[in-house]
Amino acid sequence: MAIGISLMFGIFLPLNFNSPYKATSIIDFWRRWHMTLSQFLRDYLYIPLGGNRHGRVLRYVNLMITMVLGGLWHGAAWTFVAWGALHGVYLCINHAWSNYGPAVAPRFARAANIAAFILTFLSVVVAWVFFRADSISTAVYILAKMANPTHISFGRGEIANAMFIAVYAAIAWFAPNTQRSWATITRTGLVGEKS
Repeated sequence: MAIGISLMFGIFLPLNFNSPYKATSIIDFWRRWHMTLSQFLRDYLYIPLGGNRHGRVLRYVNLMITMVLGGLWHGAAWTFVAWGALHGVYLCINHAWSNYGPAVAPRFARAANIAAFILTFLSVVVAWVFFRADSISTAVYILAKMANPTHISFGRGEIANAMFIAVYAAIAWFAPNTQRSWATITRTGLVGEKS
């Protein structure tokens, strides 16, 4: 909406989200999620800290510092620090796996992609609990409840909420995003492009 409204005033905003919940790794997630913030963190924190120019160990240190400061950018609370630190750890693990992990045989590529997608989504959800909680103890309490299926209750309200979540998840995971939809519309000639 912001991009469309800004275009009406002749202002061209960069794309900021590109279906981040379709990501199959945390690296892929940060290429899709809040892209302007990701570019800012890369250009003004990660690269000035040295980026990956001074070896792998310092690369991981720089990633952690960048993500913790990215968490603090959202607010001065320990929950934001925890959110940033979690994403820093995720990114370090992802880069280490890319460098040292075993290669996936072609016949297992589809299963590996599905597993990577599920692991990425669950990791992001865990981090979101810290982002939204009012304290670390509240976040840990919520995560403990989420991890214990014996506390699940299925009343009318819970079933209705689960249905809404299923619909929203299906849209996020399987529907084309607005950029792809717009590209399809302009490519098929349904809307004329300005020359």
